[in-house]
Amino acid sequence: MANTSEKFGLRPYRSINGAPWNNAQNRYTIASSNSTAIFQGDPVKPLTSGNITLQASNTSFASVGVFNGVFYTDPTTQKPTFANYYPGSIAASDITAFVVDDPDTVFLVDADAAFTRADLFRNYSLTNVTGNTLTGISKKQLDVSVSGTATTFAVQAIDIAQDPNNEDTASSNANVIVRINNHFYKSGTTGL
Repeated sequence: MANTSEKFGLRPYRSINGAPWNNAQNRYTIASSNSTAIFQGDPVKPLTSGNITLQASNTSFASVGVFNGVFYTDPTTQKPTFANYYPGSIAASDITAFVVDDPDTVFLVDADAAFTRADLFRNYSLTNVTGNTLTGISKKQLDVSVSGTATTFAVQAIDIAQDPNNEDTASSNANVIVRINNHFYKSGTTGL
């Protein structure tokens, strides 16, 4: 049966030790008027300014974690705003991002091409696409064509999800369980 095509970025799945994900996340700040949109499920990186921003795909920058939502005071309405994504260019002094930053959290991600068991334990990049502004959810996928052993790749594939709708390795869009490989709080691992 073909897999369901659903792009959702990196979705927290469980801990590397098999324990369920406990919803742990930490607060970070986004600079006022940062023009880059960040969607729920997008990896983010730290900046020398003490803020965070979107982690561009296919780069060697270390990720601090995965964006899970944002709070800010809307500069037009002056109302407190909670959202799945940061739309960019918000002029506010209180932009607070919520980031799943535990380096031992593993994530579920949709593969953009056929992904087989032989593809496990390699390091991969993510696709570089903009998220969905209606849902606030990322559209990033595991970029099956960009893999290797280098420690600078964004994620490392560790398993294929046991989901009857998304475990068909003969077609694209299998859900893959990954960990952030190039993590700011934990150095990357060489892939196979």
